[in-house]
Amino acid sequence: MSEQIPMARRDVIADRLAQGQAVVAATLAAEFDVSEDAIRRDLRALATEGRCRRVYGGALPITPGMSPMAARIGEGRERKRALARAAATTIKPGEFIFLDNGSTNLALTEFLPEDAELTVATNSIDIAAAVLRRQDLQLIMIGGAVNPVVGGCVDAGAVLAIMQLNIDRCFLGACAVSPKGGVSAFDLSDAAFKRALLSVSRESVVLATTDKLDTRAPHRVAANKDIACLVVEHDAPAAHLKAFAKAGASILKADPPPQR
Repeated sequence: MSEQIPMARRDVIADRLAQGQAVVAATLAAEFDVSEDAIRRDLRALATEGRCRRVYGGALPITPGMSPMAARIGEGRERKRALARAAATTIKPGEFIFLDNGSTNLALTEFLPEDAELTVATNSIDIAAAVLRRQDLQLIMIGGAVNPVVGGCVDAGAVLAIMQLNIDRCFLGACAVSPKGGVSAFDLSDAAFKRALLSVSRESVVLATTDKLDTRAPHRVAANKDIACLVVEHDAPAAHLKAFAKAGASILKADPPPQR
């Protein structure tokens, strides 16, 4: 069979998912006159790209907060690197830092100060792998059941492990940040983990891409006044920054990303 045929079929399925439609494997197989195995391969490929969520018998469209970590890593890479570069300036030599799940925090691993005798703890699979490649960093991995959407461990075991630590500075992942709602998360377990992380951290830093300043998430993690530093992009709206400052947030603005 020509490669163009399954790719065209996959594009049709992706368009329907993008329009908010759920899809059923058996129905698609009859429509396209192919086996259900062929449709399941299409859905697996689309799920890997972060374009749907697999469920028994088919797939559901992605809603905010459902995009897996693997799909988010490549999004807005240079903007996240700019945030990470600014956030790294808050780190002091000898600190015990925690990098929470998140693609922006993953970017931070590139800018951690060299030979600063840092110990890095994380519950993120991707972040742990990046830190492990740095010979000058000590790594502590917080384990447990891995949540593929979050990108790491946020279960009860992970919460119990984090409660045994005294962290100097945590870089808290955030799904949404707002002047009234503070820092919020889409996943209930993720939010509980983040609250536990804050409780054992002396300082906390949140890196927020501009799109997160307009996003709503159901599970509140912390008020803005409880975050030591909110790192925002160079083009964050002035009205937002004024509202955050009024809510008690200390703001650090990143430089513009380099032009490619």
